[in-house]
Amino acid sequence: MRNTIFALSTGHPRSGVAVIRISGPGVRFGLETLTGSVPAPRTARLGEIRDHAGMVLDRGIVLFFPAPHSFTGEDVAEFQIHGSRASIAAVLAALSELDGYRIAEPGEYTRRAFENGRIDLTAVEGLSDLIRAETEAQRRQALDQADGSLRIRYEGWARRLTHARAMIEAELDFSDEEDVPGSVAERIWPDMERLANEISLHLKQARTGEIVRDGFRVALVGPPNVGKSSLLNSLAGRDVAIVSDMPGTTRDVIECRLDIGGNLVLLQDTAGLRETESPVEIEGIRRSRLTESNADLVLELRDLSIPGSYAPVALEPASDRLVVWTKSDLVGANAALTPDYGLIISNKNGEGLDELIANIAIRLASLDLVSPEGLPTRERHVSLLRDCLDELEQALQQESAPIEIRSEHLRFAALALGRITGAVDVEDLLGVIFSEFCVGK
Repeated sequence: MRNTIFALSTGHPRSGVAVIRISGPGVRFGLETLTGSVPAPRTARLGEIRDHAGMVLDRGIVLFFPAPHSFTGEDVAEFQIHGSRASIAAVLAALSELDGYRIAEPGEYTRRAFENGRIDLTAVEGLSDLIRAETEAQRRQALDQADGSLRIRYEGWARRLTHARAMIEAELDFSDEEDVPGSVAERIWPDMERLANEISLHLKQARTGEIVRDGFRVALVGPPNVGKSSLLNSLAGRDVAIVSDMPGTTRDVIECRLDIGGNLVLLQDTAGLRETESPVEIEGIRRSRLTESNADLVLELRDLSIPGSYAPVALEPASDRLVVWTKSDLVGANAALTPDYGLIISNKNGEGLDELIANIAIRLASLDLVSPEGLPTRERHVSLLRDCLDELEQALQQESAPIEIRSEHLRFAALALGRITGAVDVEDLLGVIFSEFCVGK
């Protein structure tokens, strides 16, 4: 028989309330042993929690969720007790003495929910992201995914692939039946072309989903002493990086996490770009270039007090690059030193910082990071979607190939989608055939 698992489901003590969750076949036995009876399903009951010797460990609320209508799909119980270390330790110790009970492994409740068909793999990943969400955009995306936005889309695509294969199988296996019209397979390919276009557009949104989940990367690049570390500290509102007049202070990439417009922004300070013979500084510059190449937005910092000090000068900066002129406090009202492009800031007096943050927020808003139908958020999704699209395109392009070969490509496309949700099922194929064509009536 499967073990009954238990664990503290709330944060570390001390807290006002602690929730201990139990799941498995021995839940009813545990409730009867520690609380005297099993509460009515989904009804909160205040009572005493006792150990095997009858000693009262705590008083709290007890809840019971019978299978299959629980998070894990098994019998589940919750003890809502006082959040002291002593109370938690006492109840956990009493549970550990019950036959068939053991401490839950990390993520085991969610794994049992998946194994029992309560959620799919994308919902599992959504729950994980929801727990780690730092910004409003991350919360919305993770909650939508946990609620099944990706599952609904991918299962819809899988049904269309299954239907297409069913039509092919019907023509191959039941062509002599009156209920199966001839050349029915030819009717499926226009829909398969539409499906390929839908998946292709969905894949193009993958980077957007990753930005919401992992953050919008903004790299600060430029020569030494141009004010990169000072800007990082100013935007962070605290001393994140060391600021010094000595060139080459920053040797590695220093990252700071900001919430701008409800989105996670990863601000990355990099080593100053210059000619050097120092092996450590050379490695820092290499990392700077790598960070710059992987950034969603590059802030190219230039010292306003030293005109022409940093080449090349881009009169029309690219959409993923913004020139930022620093140290405006050293220039004052000297209009001859004021460029006609980029942003002008001062880390010392705060000039231009609000405009810079607003500029980043505008670029984030232009990405349209909110999608009601869900976005692919992980490399696993992207890889399997590409496999699906590749198989689908091969089925479409091989018009002269035997229909059995083209059907196999559709089968592999459906398998790739099934691996995303973890619900690979090819046994429903005959069900589609019989329901649509009444074969064997």
